[in-house]
Amino acid sequence: MLPPEVAPKPKRAAPKPKRTGRKLFQHDRKLGVRFVAGADEAGRGCLAGPLVAAAVLFDLEKITPREVRALTALNDSKQHDIAAREALYPVVLRCAARVAVVSRCARGIDARGLHRTNLAALRDALLKVAVPGCICLSDGFPVGDLRGFEGRAIVEGDATSAAIAAASIVAKVTRDRFMHRADARHPGWEFAAHVGYSTPEHREAIQRNGVSPLHRLSFQSTAYQQLAL
Repeated sequence: MLPPEVAPKPKRAAPKPKRTGRKLFQHDRKLGVRFVAGADEAGRGCLAGPLVAAAVLFDLEKITPREVRALTALNDSKQHDIAAREALYPVVLRCAARVAVVSRCARGIDARGLHRTNLAALRDALLKVAVPGCICLSDGFPVGDLRGFEGRAIVEGDATSAAIAAASIVAKVTRDRFMHRADARHPGWEFAAHVGYSTPEHREAIQRNGVSPLHRLSFQSTAYQQLAL
């Protein structure tokens, strides 16, 4: 037997995902309507790649207790690792009444501005899933005219509303998959590793290779300051 001072430490069990899904559905049920749509985006703060907005509509009268249990780990996508998001993604698609995804490319973001592009993408996604009598929820910001549908902005909505959290999962998984495919088409920037976010490795790749067709040129980033764009 090894002496205590050199005995190997027991391995800690991997942390279990928080069981937040039921609480998020409780929030949406308290809105008092049958249909709740939520929208969220992925890639807003990236240097490269598209901005992807998703909207998810839940029919709270038809979703079953079994489906709610299947979404017990539902939460803001940032609270999950890649494997957990990939596991939740097909469950969201199966349980949702409607799902829509809207993508805006780097050149469109450069032309229209990030915030304006973001709100328009969220609004377009919500309008694709909205049905009469539903409430349309967005994470953080009001998205503007929803053509007669009721809209509400929820602060930290992706950790509050089941519909918004589900949309955050769909948007994040969809965008990450795109960036992994982009890594093969645009080698040298390691898009599969950082999916376009401003990491030290990404900034070094920009200094080394310049910018790719996926890079947003409108950001005033330190990564671009020494480059002739």
